[in-house]
Amino acid sequence: MSEKKDKPFVLAVAGPTASGKTWLGVELAKIYGGEVISADSMQIYKGMDIASAKPSEEEKQGIPHHLMGILDRDVSFSAADYVTLANEKIQEVLSRGSLPIIVGGTGLYIDSLLENVKFSEGGSDEAYREELYAFAKENGNEALHARLAAIDSEAAEGIHPNNLVRVVRALEVCHVTGRKFSDLKRESKLVESPYDSLIIGLNYENRQTLYDRIDLRVDEMVKAGLVEEARQLWLESGMKTAANAIGYKELIPYFEGKAALEDCIADIKQETRHYAKRQLTWFRRNQRIEWIMLDTFNKKIEILEKCKKTIAKHFEV
Repeated sequence: MSEKKDKPFVLAVAGPTASGKTWLGVELAKIYGGEVISADSMQIYKGMDIASAKPSEEEKQGIPHHLMGILDRDVSFSAADYVTLANEKIQEVLSRGSLPIIVGGTGLYIDSLLENVKFSEGGSDEAYREELYAFAKENGNEALHARLAAIDSEAAEGIHPNNLVRVVRALEVCHVTGRKFSDLKRESKLVESPYDSLIIGLNYENRQTLYDRIDLRVDEMVKAGLVEEARQLWLESGMKTAANAIGYKELIPYFEGKAALEDCIADIKQETRHYAKRQLTWFRRNQRIEWIMLDTFNKKIEILEKCKKTIAKHFEV
């Protein structure tokens, strides 16, 4: 690919779960000589393959994929960690004369990487952090989220109550620095990005079409061995990180003999639909995304032609 304004070009494919990001990332890599860099907060862990929808070797079609299955499940991993690793991979891909293609549904990762967010550690207070986790355990995630909303409503609006790690971190930064987490985050974006980037977003005009795809994919995951994979993680480590992943945590009641399997699978479908809705809410805030409504096309070749035109137009601006 050519470069614009003397910056290397980085392409991203974003969107909700089950929207077809993996397929499009591979096809664009074949067209433009690219390599895929995952932007998925769960695919980065080892052994969490089926529920996180890691692409099979057949689906990869020989295209190199990076930042998948590289961390043990008990290792904590932040957006700052992702940006560091992704930047390293981008440089590696560029050095080979290939196009870096960021593919994933973790909006925080994609935005932080392409907007060049400079993460300020803001110091730490381990005792205070443990106090926050204890408060959440006793009073619930919503109660802790309300504490964040009381001192930094903007930060609270951008963090889901169930994302306990981020809620705790935001409160800890506020506590240590005496400043709002949202203000620090805003200041972190003042440095211009080193990349010329384009984000192609995938969605459906008919939301039910996406939901039907989600239900079908969950059924396919179950056939592929999702329950067995989740059971193994549960037996090995009590889930740990996997307990936060949709597709695993909903099966715990089944393993404990407290719920029927079909009810747990129904819960996975419902939680996945809710997650897709949250992903879309996040991505819609990004005015730079070029959206492609997949159900307005009859054939995949038409989708690819639309993408090619979108990319070409980007370089004309």
